[in-house]
Amino acid sequence: MNKEIAIFWFRRDLRFIDNHGLFKCLSTHTTLPIFIFDTDILDILDDKSDARVNFIHQQLEALDKKFKSYHSGLHIMNGKPVDCFKNLLQDDALNISAVYTNRDYEPYAKKRDAEIEQLLKDKGVSFHTFQDHVIFEPDTLKNQSGDPYKVYTPFRKLWEKEFQDGQTNTFPSETQLNNLYTSYDFQFLSLEQIGFKPTSIVFPNDSVEEEILRKYDQDRDYPAKKGTSRLGVHLRHGTVSIRQIVRKAKATNDVFLSELIWREFYIMIMDQFPHVVEKAFKPAYEHIPWINDEAQFEAWCEGKTGYPIVDAGMRELNNTGYMHNRIRMVTASFLTKHLLIDWRWGEAYFAKKLLDFELASNNGGWQWAAGTGTDAQPYFRVFNPDSQTKKFDPELKYIKKWVPELNELDYPKPIVDHKTARERAIATYKDALN
Repeated sequence: MNKEIAIFWFRRDLRFIDNHGLFKCLSTHTTLPIFIFDTDILDILDDKSDARVNFIHQQLEALDKKFKSYHSGLHIMNGKPVDCFKNLLQDDALNISAVYTNRDYEPYAKKRDAEIEQLLKDKGVSFHTFQDHVIFEPDTLKNQSGDPYKVYTPFRKLWEKEFQDGQTNTFPSETQLNNLYTSYDFQFLSLEQIGFKPTSIVFPNDSVEEEILRKYDQDRDYPAKKGTSRLGVHLRHGTVSIRQIVRKAKATNDVFLSELIWREFYIMIMDQFPHVVEKAFKPAYEHIPWINDEAQFEAWCEGKTGYPIVDAGMRELNNTGYMHNRIRMVTASFLTKHLLIDWRWGEAYFAKKLLDFELASNNGGWQWAAGTGTDAQPYFRVFNPDSQTKKFDPELKYIKKWVPELNELDYPKPIVDHKTARERAIATYKDALN
């Protein structure tokens, strides 16, 4: 009989440093690291040069290179996870006693993991999951009635009160790599082998300048400034450790820390109230009679609304896979309030385009902007694109970068009048909620 080994299954934790589940696996087992390109997810992607798949593949190449220096490798599979595990369990070269992984809180992931756990249990293989993606598990912080929070501020206050320095202690997985399994025919699939092509999008660095963090509270709202961390894609895929980032935030900037707590708040909301994936957090808001004009939606998608700050944001998104957070709020408010288009349309478009797409944060942000969510802006607050421009891009540096034809005759006229659209939105919401 071959020597017993454990599998470590990489998912949203694409790093070998300070990886909780990887550390626990390597500390007690000879470990075969794997990654599965999940066809249940990949098959719904329209763009075969999807930047996120490219990003993941680049990170996997880096992991494989590191593991090869220990005479091991990263075994990559492509298919439905349950089928991939069936193949591993039937592989005569492997004697698998356990599978280790880090927890994922999205509804699909929880269902997938339950299916895998049952399959493994039936085969006598143990399944171990670990907290690696958040500081507090989503079911941890409750109000005095024992219920999940529905408002951010009391959640943040309890988060800060309950936080202990030990929660950011590292799990030094990088010191245990000698326990990687070496006697295997590792398979590393190319982008082309999983049906994708290279992208031209440039990925942000996984380190953030100290000066940006130090001035984060002053600069983060100005899209023309280099004032945000750009860590979203790295937090999404776990190429950086949340423990390391929280340590840095606590030492540097409270406002940056509060943004990381927002991330955990939305993960908690999705975990505790999974209906938000498809429906408004507040049931009453399911009755809003959206107009859903397809031509206006297309103009919004293409950055041709005639509102420069909205158009700049959409063009930045379409060209780079990124949009500044202040502008995300402006564009989302415009779609849901000015155009009365269902927030789910906008959420789906961002989900398709954003390099840092994370279901919980994207859903939370869109429901906030539409007024349908937890801790949402009130329905009668409608962002004025001109006021937002004067306040956050007064010299039009950001706008002119993405809308160079701003003062030309071929720049489109506004597709709606702000004052009229604002009044219509407020009246529509008010009628629907009464």
